[in-house]
Formats: sequence, C-alpha cells, structure tokens
Amino acid sequence: MFKKLWPQTAKPSPPRRLWLDLGDLGDLVNPSGPHEQWQDHGLGLLRTILHQNGVMTDMFSTRACRTWGEVRQRLRGYDMLIMNVRSYTFPVAYRAAKIFKEVNPNGLIVVGGMHATVALDEMTAVEEIDKICQGPGENIIVDLIRDPAAFPRIILGVGAKSMADWPMIDRALWPKPAAWKLARKFNWPLEPECGWGPPGVVTLLTSRVCPWQCVFCNENSYIPNMGRRPVEMVIDELNYLDRKYGPVGSLVIHDSMFFQNPSWLEEWLEKYPRQANKVWPYWAAGRADTVRQWPQLFEALIRETNWNTVSIGFESGSDRVLRIINKECSEEDNYFTIDLLGRIGDDMERQGKKPPVFWSNIMLGIPGETRDDAFKTMRMVKYTRRIMPSISFYAPYPGSALGNQLIAEGKSLMSKENYHRFPDDEKVKGIDYKFYRELLAGKYDAEINRGLPELAAQRRAVYSDALAKA
Repeated sequence: MFKKLWPQTAKPSPPRRLWLDLGDLGDLVNPSGPHEQWQDHGLGLLRTILHQNGVMTDMFSTRACRTWGEVRQRLRGYDMLIMNVRSYTFPVAYRAAKIFKEVNPNGLIVVGGMHATVALDEMTAVEEIDKICQGPGENIIVDLIRDPAAFPRIILGVGAKSMADWPMIDRALWPKPAAWKLARKFNWPLEPECGWGPPGVVTLLTSRVCPWQCVFCNENSYIPNMGRRPVEMVIDELNYLDRKYGPVGSLVIHDSMFFQNPSWLEEWLEKYPRQANKVWPYWAAGRADTVRQWPQLFEALIRETNWNTVSIGFESGSDRVLRIINKECSEEDNYFTIDLLGRIGDDMERQGKKPPVFWSNIMLGIPGETRDDAFKTMRMVKYTRRIMPSISFYAPYPGSALGNQLIAEGKSLMSKENYHRFPDDEKVKGIDYKFYRELLAGKYDAEINRGLPELAAQRRAVYSDALAKA
C-alpha cells in the first residue's frame, strides 16, 4: 500500500508592515538639540492599539538615518508603509513615499495625521499614497491596517470620545536613539532633558485640542474636542513609568492648553501631590486670559504641584496684533500674568525655593504688524524676568484661518518640498525680514529700552488693582 501524497498548500506569509517615524535625518544620531529627539505620541498610541489587537508592525525612524540612501535600504521588502504626517514632516513623508514605491512597486502606503486633514489636496496630489485617513484614527486603525482594500482612498477617521478610552502607550514601541553617545545620556524610553527639568523626562498628554480659535493655529481643524484624561489615570501611569523605567526626574505635559477646565485642575491640585511617587517638576502651557481669570488656582498650582516652567503663548505685546491673530488676550492680560508669576517667584526665592520661569512663545512677522508693534513685543520680553523666550517668524500653515487666506492669496512661501521648520526662515511674501533680523540682533534696542522705565512705573501703579479685579 502506498500512501497518497496530496500537494501541500503553502501558508501565505503575514504581510510585512512598516511604521515610519518621521523627522529630519540624523536627529536620533547627532541632534542639534533635545527637542528633535522627542517622541510621536500619535505613533505610540496607534502602534499600541494595533499590537494589542494582533496587528503587528515593524518601525524605524528617518531620524535614525544619516542619508536618504540609508532610508531607501531600510524601506526595501515591505508590503505596507504607514506614516503619521504633520505639516512640518510632510516634506519627509513626501520623499519617503516616492522612495517606498520605487523599491516596493506593489507596496501600499497608508497615511494619517494632521496634514492629511488640513491639507488634503496636497496629500491626494501625491499619487504614491494609496489611503489617506483624515482626523483621529484610534477607533479605525485596526480595521484599516488589517484590510485596507475594504476602504476608499480618502477615509474619515473615528476617534474615542474621551482620552479615558485610550490604552496606556507602550513606550517601548517608540524609536531608540541611534548613537551610543545619545543612548547613554538618558534612560530610553524616557526622554532627554531639555533644560526644563532633570532627567529622565516623561512627555505626556492630559488633554487634546485647544478650544480657542487663534487664526495662526490649525489644531481645531484637525480633530474635535474630546474628554480629558482622568487625573488618577495620569498619576497611575507616571507612577508605573517611575517604577519600570525610572527614576523619573521631570514631566513635559504636551497639552496645547493644560490650564483649562478648573474642576480637572482642582482635582490635579488635590491628588498629584498626595498620590504621585514624587511631586515631579513639570512644564505645561496656559493662556494669559485664563491666568487672569483664575489667579488663585494658578498660584496654588505653581506653589503646590511644582509647575515650575510655565509656557504662555504671549505671541505679541501689542493689542493691535493680538486682535489680528484673534488671540482673545490683551496686553493687560499678558502683563498681569507676567507680574503675577514674578511676584510668586520673588516670594519663593525669599523662602529659599527655586522660582518658576516662563517658557514664552513670541511671534514676529505677522502680516499687518508694524515696527511699533514689534517694539512693544520686544519691550514686553525685556520687561519679563525669569523668561526663556521662544521667538519665531509667523508661518502660514494650512488649516489655520490666516494660513488658508495667505495660501489662497499666493503669499505663502511654504511648499511641500519645504514646510519651513526653522524659526528664522522667510515664510510670507511682503514681510520685511531684514528689519526683524536686525531687531533680534539688537539694532533697535535703544528704541525698545527707552519705554521700559515708563512701562515699569505703570505696572507698579496698576498691578494691585488688576489683581483685585481679576
């Protein structure tokens, strides 16, 4: 008797999927600063959801490569490329997509992220991109990556109603530093310190989307507002990271607007000092008008929760310009906040404690800004003590009201080949960038300084009244 041998059907091999982390070449090899090494929370969240549902991906970062030739080699042999594209990483994604199709002609490219929503026309114009997901993706990513053929080219994302529904990010799914000199400087997957607090640094989100409507910002056009992450969930994750990867030294709370929702902040004020393994110092953002609205709550958070680096987007020291950009803050709001944090800092110094500092976003080159407006802004910066100013030239990003207007008028100097990453790049036609460079180089300091004594005298006169009225 002979046993009949039936032909064996080979099992299809699982698809090889690659998630490409985007950033400038070399930023995880020899970065110009620590911020270039920070991690993409969208990538971390979505890869965590995929892997928890058995949809596995490989990952590498353009930031870990020194040349595009190296990127090309790393892209070979994959069936699918997945990218989370922001406007400032669009040039990298655009080039990576073209290379991927060159080395994998039958491969599929799936993209999502902010730029897919705010600049859909630019994404659809890249013929190499097969699937484009607009908006949040946490409740659609598994089905999309598992069976992309079931979806049209342009897909409306589905997000969670609340951050409470998010899993804890598996930070080991983030890219590693690609040079031993970097790797020995911090304890990955914690992140490197940048001067805001001691290492290791935990970057995190407690809220998503700023509800204000500043015309220079495109965040509101990307995703709808959603429920804030519960305070105890935030603290539990911090304690877990401290135990597993620590010691944690400080936090960077990446919320676009941390200082909102007073009831959440009051709960943070009550529970963080009591339940966290340590009251770690942290960086977080606020607005001058909300500080003026809730000064007692702001002061309590500074003093009792170690909020020692306060990021305020002052943007301008001129009421004219603040109205142009629909900031909904005034010069008086800005100076109230500057004076309040200065008073708190002086008192803490007298007690032998480290005073809080500002990390202050300042914007120059806004269309419609005059030289006098710019002088007022720089005078505000000089007036502010304990400040780390972050100054940049206005950029007309798509998805923002002013950005869309300037793009439509043909005045934007930004393009898919170069979404200007650098703060001193020329970004808008008709702006006198020579004046702004001379301003920052000190040419007009005499003009700026002339108004400082009078400004200081005015602030001393009105500060107590302003505090009482807030």
